[in-house]
Amino acid sequence: MQPSPTVLAVAPELPEEQQTRLAALEERLHELWALGRNLLLTWTPSAEGIDVLVIPHYVIAEFAAAGAENAEARKFIDEVIAGPKLVTGDGMEQAAAHIGRAPVHVSLDFAPGDGLSLRAIDAAIQRYSLSYVEDRAVALFDVVGFSRHLPLEQVTQLNSLAYSVNAAYSKMLNKSIDLQFARTTTGDGFYIWNRERSVEANVFLYHLMHLVMADNAVARTKAKGNTTPLLRTCFHIGGHYEFYQSEGLSPTIYSYIVGDVTIELARMCERALPGQVLVGDFDAPIRVPHGDDIDEIHRINAVDFIERTQATLSSLEGLVLSGDGIESIKCYLTGTRQTDGSFTIKRYRIRDKHGFSRLAYNAKINIYRRNADPIFLGIQDHVLDAFEAVEDQPPEAGAGE
Repeated sequence: MQPSPTVLAVAPELPEEQQTRLAALEERLHELWALGRNLLLTWTPSAEGIDVLVIPHYVIAEFAAAGAENAEARKFIDEVIAGPKLVTGDGMEQAAAHIGRAPVHVSLDFAPGDGLSLRAIDAAIQRYSLSYVEDRAVALFDVVGFSRHLPLEQVTQLNSLAYSVNAAYSKMLNKSIDLQFARTTTGDGFYIWNRERSVEANVFLYHLMHLVMADNAVARTKAKGNTTPLLRTCFHIGGHYEFYQSEGLSPTIYSYIVGDVTIELARMCERALPGQVLVGDFDAPIRVPHGDDIDEIHRINAVDFIERTQATLSSLEGLVLSGDGIESIKCYLTGTRQTDGSFTIKRYRIRDKHGFSRLAYNAKINIYRRNADPIFLGIQDHVLDAFEAVEDQPPEAGAGE
């Protein structure tokens, strides 16, 4: 007999009758999952239940390794993973035909969408599935010299960083900023991302990163011994896979991410100096007003993204850091002062230990408080001599030193 799965975290929010239905559904999904052997790829409502496309997890790897001889099938599976788990119309038939497996029918004693919402069913299936997100912002907080500290100091520093993340999140919630952050440990730090996939979610995460670093900086001024970590911080937007690891014999209720964006962040952080803030070179979706209350989604590069986030920083004014209200925040990418007083923006090429290179920018954040000294985060451009990177062709625009 298999153990009962952990019911979703959303269950307490549901009426008791729906909680019972969700628990029964989880039992069936847990059986299909088979202790992690299978993935539940897509699903659709059907007569007296739901149909689920179930595949062994290694089938995904086989498609990934298919190469040119099966490029069409590989492209399709990529689109399925990146798309919604709930499919309608002939979506299930198409997916089953490409995979070469028939969907499994799960009988239920209630009507999907009536006895239990489609959203609740979809959230349950997500835990047993695999997703791909193309454009998500992720921040990496890395503790400098972590391995050289005593074990008790390591625990204390990670707890301190976790508190800074929680405190920053609480402050943003108090300003009614919609941020559903998630995190996973790297061993000596955290990856942080926003569970929301909206265009604004990437901007909100960058603001959260500012507040985390500010709380950490204030804590360091008050700390004794090695209790508060010195950080290097990296921010990037890119693609990644999202999945739920097993905890005991059931999938967790918290997701994990792995993919291009986490790889890029890790490699950038390897070369970052203590206290430095790096922003990867990316292009990302942004919402642009287009009259008559209609917004368009455009793609912008990292330089434009940072400039646009500066325009939204007023939403953080008035927040309290260590007893003092924030008066203003300035965030920018650094460069060289020109004769007319303006600044270029330098872009750097970083080569990692594997010989691969990536582009990044050095970032600064200045937080001005009403009755206290300002908080300066990051490293100024003119003191980057020890930064192991070469200057690449910079963009045209400039922001500040």
